Amino acid sequence: MNTSRRTVLGLLATAAVAGPLATLPATPAAAADIYTSNTDLYSDPNLAEGVDYARRYRRHPLLDNSDATATPLPRTAIIAPHGGGIEGGTSELCLAIAGYHPANLAATPPAGPTYDYWMFEGIRSSGNSELHVTASHCDDVPALSVAAGALNVVTLHGCTPGTAGLPSNAQAVAVGGRNAAFRAALISAYTAAGISAFDATGIPAIAGTSTDNIVNRTLLGMGAQLELTTPLRAAMFGTNTRSQRKNTTNTLFWDFVAATRTAITQIEATQPIL
Repeated sequence: MNTSRRTVLGLLATAAVAGPLATLPATPAAAADIYTSNTDLYSDPNLAEGVDYARRYRRHPLLDNSDATATPLPRTAIIAPHGGGIEGGTSELCLAIAGYHPANLAATPPAGPTYDYWMFEGIRSSGNSELHVTASHCDDVPALSVAAGALNVVTLHGCTPGTAGLPSNAQAVAVGGRNAAFRAALISAYTAAGISAFDATGIPAIAGTSTDNIVNRTLLGMGAQLELTTPLRAAMFGTNTRSQRKNTTNTLFWDFVAATRTAITQIEATQPIL
């Protein structure tokens, strides 16, 4: 009897989540959040999708890959739970790392892989921070589906240098999440690209180790969370506004994207094609 890739991955996920990492402590929820979940936010009659916030996602067709000649389904998904004007620059990074140019959604590089993605964006002219829902409370159905269908998830977040324990002008990325091998691959790739990076799992506010965090809601029960400091994100764009970031991405932006995609390729190479 042939067993589909999805069936095998589901069995693998059950075993992985039951492993030792499941005992790690959860990261505390953000106390300042107005909404307790995405569902809570969506139910607010004073908010309107397309006016206050937007959601964008793309998934590859869910095909049975038991045929060894078939093109393998992507094993990694990219998620930006606080895009648009909430944590500026994360929408653009999400699209580019997934393989789509943020200005026109053209595949870039044309021959490279594209990954599933999901993002929630604040699209108000101001006050977008009120729409922040901490990643451990993300219950958007497409977001959970994208994460649950992947071996790996990379999430994009923004943080202040102070939250990461750094000087106010520090350009750095703090790498969290429950997948230690993925964290190491990302830090190595960023360092090679000349981008300051460090392991954030010792900093509770940005550790990304909660089992409820969308980054860890994968088939393996673990992923990699990227917290980019405000100065690092600002330096990635010629014009750092919500309307112009997609049109003014610079060398630093694309170096970061390339390093992230390199780490994804490296981690996927260690995972069996099922």
